[in-house]
Amino acid sequence: MAADRFIPFRKQDIIEMCLKEVDQLGSEVSFKQFCELLASFIHFEYHHLLESLKNDYAPFDPNADTRQLRELTSQQKIHARNAFADNFSKVLNAANFEKITEQDLQDALTEESLFKVRLEVEFDDFEQVVFFRRGESQKTETISSLWGLRKQNIHFTNYDRVAVFITLKDKTHFERKKKLPIGFEPGSTIIKLFQNVPKADLEMLFPNSEVRMRRIDKVIISASAIVGGAVVLVTKLGASIILLAALVAFWLGWRNESVEMTQQHFLSFAIGVGVLGGFVFKEWSKFKNRKIKFMKALSDNLYFKNLDNNAGVFHTLIDAAEEEDFKEALLAYTFLLKSPEGLSAQALDQEIERWFAQTYQCTLDFEISDALGKLERMQLIASKGDLYLPLCLTVAKQKLDTQWDNFFSYNNV
Repeated sequence: MAADRFIPFRKQDIIEMCLKEVDQLGSEVSFKQFCELLASFIHFEYHHLLESLKNDYAPFDPNADTRQLRELTSQQKIHARNAFADNFSKVLNAANFEKITEQDLQDALTEESLFKVRLEVEFDDFEQVVFFRRGESQKTETISSLWGLRKQNIHFTNYDRVAVFITLKDKTHFERKKKLPIGFEPGSTIIKLFQNVPKADLEMLFPNSEVRMRRIDKVIISASAIVGGAVVLVTKLGASIILLAALVAFWLGWRNESVEMTQQHFLSFAIGVGVLGGFVFKEWSKFKNRKIKFMKALSDNLYFKNLDNNAGVFHTLIDAAEEEDFKEALLAYTFLLKSPEGLSAQALDQEIERWFAQTYQCTLDFEISDALGKLERMQLIASKGDLYLPLCLTVAKQKLDTQWDNFFSYNNV
């Protein structure tokens, strides 16, 4: 399994971890001031992106409780949807999410679910489907079967966070199928964020997934129905069926001896048919109840895995992107401070990854290019050949403060 880009520590934890590394410089107060400026700077930059996401998503938001000032044209809707998709992918990438491939989704459809439910998804209902994940790990769970008598350890791949971006087809498509989506508007874009999702259960995150009986469940119900039906036929209807068969054979000329059906025979036959009908209804109810049980298992599972929906997802992801940007920039700047003579990008990358592995037993793929790109854009480092050199804390704070003051620099007109 490849190392993840995600840094699995909170922003405040990273500040404390970095503070230990620069503690020997005797600059704790100055370092904390730098961190505060850096966090504010990155937060303000993401504010514009958040507003863009909200504005571009508004025409497709199924949970909107505000009115549209004007109806957008088809071309304007396409432009807004494309702009939204681009910005949404940008935020997910900044938050160190990875795109789930088509192969991963196909594997999820073929692998057996951990909570023993088979689901079917109609992909034809979607205009666009994109899944992202963050935090991949291997886990083991004990699954019980045969009323708890048999236990089996299942090893599976788990995703800590999964973001779902799905656009439904327009109303014409569903009218042609004569089946409108339940709970969703045709043409709307659905955004969802989940936690702790096994790779084998990705299909349960689709809005139109439907529970289907597994083969083993069909075999169990069918075997029970066949055995029970045979018992009912033999004990309740056996004599009546034989008598009725003889009567039919006499009518068709296959039997010479006449058959006499008394009122008691007809009554016994009617009672037997009633018993058989009751048995069929009972078995059908078993089937329906088992399906309802599976649907409840699915809904219960989703209830505890769902973190946020639609526009609310933006705030969560923007916050995650801000934290990742801050952590990457701060780590790169901290380790450059420790090496005032300068480090190459490769050396800095290896130093940070080795530090995480040795000090905190954490293996990750540090995004050195992103980190250095942010520091260069904020003018907090200088380059000399292939080496990167940090500005001292005092100058770095002055640089950030000047840029902060000039975020709004309107000319008097």
